[in-house]
Amino acid sequence: MTSDGLVFGIYPGGAVGDEDGGLLQGPPDDPGRITEALTRLRPDGGAVLVRGYVSFADPAVAYPRAPERVERYATGGRTLDLVAQYRSNSGDVAGYVAFVRDLVRRHGAHVATLQVTEEPNLPVYDGGHPRVLEALVEGVVAAKEEARLLGLDHLRVGFNTTPLFGPAEGFFAALTAGGGRRFVEAVDYVGLDFFPDVFQPVPADGLGEAVAGLLGHHRDRCLTPAGIDASVPLWITENGWPTGPGRSPQRQAEVLETIVTAVADHRTRFNIGGYTHFALRDADSTKPGLFHRFGLLSDDYRPKPAFDTYRRLIARFG
Repeated sequence: MTSDGLVFGIYPGGAVGDEDGGLLQGPPDDPGRITEALTRLRPDGGAVLVRGYVSFADPAVAYPRAPERVERYATGGRTLDLVAQYRSNSGDVAGYVAFVRDLVRRHGAHVATLQVTEEPNLPVYDGGHPRVLEALVEGVVAAKEEARLLGLDHLRVGFNTTPLFGPAEGFFAALTAGGGRRFVEAVDYVGLDFFPDVFQPVPADGLGEAVAGLLGHHRDRCLTPAGIDASVPLWITENGWPTGPGRSPQRQAEVLETIVTAVADHRTRFNIGGYTHFALRDADSTKPGLFHRFGLLSDDYRPKPAFDTYRRLIARFG
């Protein structure tokens, strides 16, 4: 995080996860159109994070990279926000740690942020795999150690969750109790995947306040009691609002502006380092499902109004 702005990012692929942990895919990615769109988002060549997902799984179980060869987009001021998913049904923590170390060795020069596991608090994602908390702790420690060995001082190592309420607020406390100081000291940022007004409606005139309240809750009720203090930045690692039946493209642009403005307005209070939008393009613009149309572009790369909105927000707050 700079002293006066946010770091912005975006997931550029077409494949998206659904509420059951499955993968939705429509038309294949077009690397040329992706590169063109990324350039239009930040035409001044300033920093933009490109988010990509790679998975560790047991032998004979294959997960696609999303997008394929994400490293190709780390040009022109863009760097990678790489997510190392833990999908081992056998609980192979040692294998995952080796996988994370290899990612740092192979891609570390182009990686700005390395997220260890994806939503480890949710059973339908990484949280449903054996020994996930151990994998998270050991993966963060190993990634940081490898980065230090290689002199990659620019590489931030972190992890993420979705919003936590009630008994789930203790997730971080359990994590830091198990990982101890070596884990806490290796964490450079904590990510938050959140989607206000997507799964539970929020009144339009209360959306900005709801975002501020959620950020404050996460910092004050979840992170601080667990010993992750305010010096550790909070990053919005996934946020978006889908178009579709009853969800107009114009409303998508309005929601995006409200949420990003609220995040920027509170970046100092809650030490927010960055914001990543999910996603650049729709998974499948012909489908009415909630998860098919999160894109700022349709699946043929035609812009929705929110694309220009995001470009303006990056120029304003970046």
